[in-house]
Amino acid sequence: MSDTVDSPRPKQLTIRETSIPGMVLIDLPVHGDNRGWFKENWQREKMMALGLPDFGPVQNNISFNDKRGATRGIHAEPWDKYVSVATGRIFGAWVDLREGPSFGTVFTSEIGPDTAIFVPRGVGNSYQTLEDDTAYVYLVNDHWSPNAAYTFLNLEDETVAIEWPIPLAESERSVKDLAHPRLADVSPFAPLRTLVIGADGQLGRAIRKALPDADFANRLRVDLTKPETLDAVRWSDYDTVINAAAYTAVDEAETVEGRTACWDSNVTGLSRLAVVCCDNRLTLVHISSDYVFDGSGYAPRTETDALAPLGVYGQTKAAGEALVSQVPRHFVLRTSWVIGDGDNFVRTMSSLARRGIDPSVVDDQIGRLSFTDDIAAGIVHLLTVRPQYGIYNFTNEGPQVSWADIAKQVFEMTGHDPSRVTGISTAEYFAGKNAAPRPLNSRLALGKLAGTGFVPRDADEALRDYLQDAQRA
Repeated sequence: MSDTVDSPRPKQLTIRETSIPGMVLIDLPVHGDNRGWFKENWQREKMMALGLPDFGPVQNNISFNDKRGATRGIHAEPWDKYVSVATGRIFGAWVDLREGPSFGTVFTSEIGPDTAIFVPRGVGNSYQTLEDDTAYVYLVNDHWSPNAAYTFLNLEDETVAIEWPIPLAESERSVKDLAHPRLADVSPFAPLRTLVIGADGQLGRAIRKALPDADFANRLRVDLTKPETLDAVRWSDYDTVINAAAYTAVDEAETVEGRTACWDSNVTGLSRLAVVCCDNRLTLVHISSDYVFDGSGYAPRTETDALAPLGVYGQTKAAGEALVSQVPRHFVLRTSWVIGDGDNFVRTMSSLARRGIDPSVVDDQIGRLSFTDDIAAGIVHLLTVRPQYGIYNFTNEGPQVSWADIAKQVFEMTGHDPSRVTGISTAEYFAGKNAAPRPLNSRLALGKLAGTGFVPRDADEALRDYLQDAQRA
């Protein structure tokens, strides 16, 4: 289909939607007098306020055309483009060559000094000059590379049927443009992908189910403690990184060797990833922990409460939150008591119940379980809805309980006597042991997450489903 918009000279800066998703037309105020004219061709603050994405241009190019009728395109490139005209006028034609339902959609418009257009990555760009001495100007947010992926469409394609003001037979075209394929032979431009780091962990395996089309990197491919593995990734293929990797041995982190390894992974390595995400305009999703708090008091912790970690692990997670907050596009999911596919508290209690062992379990640490399937669903929700970037507490819903309460639930749900579980204080349980300090209050407020439209499953329901799945496995 084709959609043409006239380009009147506007009196104020405005943005107009087009028929191609993500592509917008910008009306630019042009101020003239007897000497000529002036305009703010690109004004980041004003244009972002109107809804233009902060696409981060890194290069400014000018294509000068000395004759009317010069025709260029149709080229789809792996970067966003902001197009305007410095002198003269053009007839612009854009074709969506991205994979998806809008593939083949056409938009045309006349562009002069008083109009600009934002062209998303993968949308084919072409134009025809309507006046002599036309200067076509465009900002792009990546540097040209001969190894980048490009997609082309023939200017004469009968399917999109662009109505060129000057017949193509009378226009000036390049030999390369004449040889471009028809739409039926064009391979759609692949979308940017999501990279999951830490794909072999409990959460990583849950994300595999929730985002099967993502790329998954195990420790051999991407290790945050090894800069060379980050350097080997072609980051231009991605728009989102989910960091599900972390050093989580909280007791071992209190040792000399463990402290070094914990900081190397959770802070130093994460800082490298944060720099990569800033440099490549990536959205970073990162997992944090209730251990960033000291566990004092009884009220649920909110996302804005002051951090006060007790041990080394908590200190590295707090430092990690500060690092990730410097990435312009970031989501931090602060979780507690994570349960997934692997060794964990629930599986241990189930095994003890089955083997006839009566455990003593701490009863003064209070919080909620966070099941990895629900965390993964929450990540998908945030990446789909795109609420305000920042920190979001994430646990399953339901009453705040102790570890001993959960152990009793596991016993009962697996057909065993819950009275076999004995409650014990944290101080008693860890007396004489080399262990990291645990926060007693792990309650996390979920109001901010609910405000985005996502409410996790009730923890009891999720626990029952988890145990049933484990029994079937």
